[in-house]
Amino acid sequence: MPSARSAAARSAAARSASARSATSRPTAARSATSRPTAARSAAARSATSRATGSRSAARPATARPAARRQARRPQRVPVRSAALRVRWERVGRYGLLLVLAIVVGLYAEHTVSYLSTSSQADQQQAAVSRLARQNRGLERQMRALNDPVTIVRDARSLGMVRPGERSYAMTGQPQR
Repeated sequence: MPSARSAAARSAAARSASARSATSRPTAARSATSRPTAARSAAARSATSRATGSRSAARPATARPAARRQARRPQRVPVRSAALRVRWERVGRYGLLLVLAIVVGLYAEHTVSYLSTSSQADQQQAAVSRLARQNRGLERQMRALNDPVTIVRDARSLGMVRPGERSYAMTGQPQR
């Protein structure tokens, strides 16, 4: 029977060694749910204690928590050089400057449009006032031409005479 017991102890020790090697080497593909449960680890411990003949654990108490600590640690990101690091405060500033430039550009477009329209309106207003002055002058001239005194004076300057009058022409005098 001792040989049968030693064979069982050897197989239990082999199983605990394989369980130990599986838990001590974390892989990227293994998830947190694939860790051995408390029941399996207790079974592995009892098999180990049977194989050695003692009730205490076969390995030191600090070995397992150290393996767990290593498995739980997040991977460290390599530190980039200062030249390659993204400076988010600068990105934010440049983004705000870009938005400000776009807003100023939109306002500048409307401002240029307003100024050109204002300039055109001023030119049109000047043309209207010039035409209004010309119109007032033409209305004065029309009233003057309809005056009987002006009509007679302009007719005489053209050499016209009234019916029954004689026209005389003086020659040899200098032109005025």
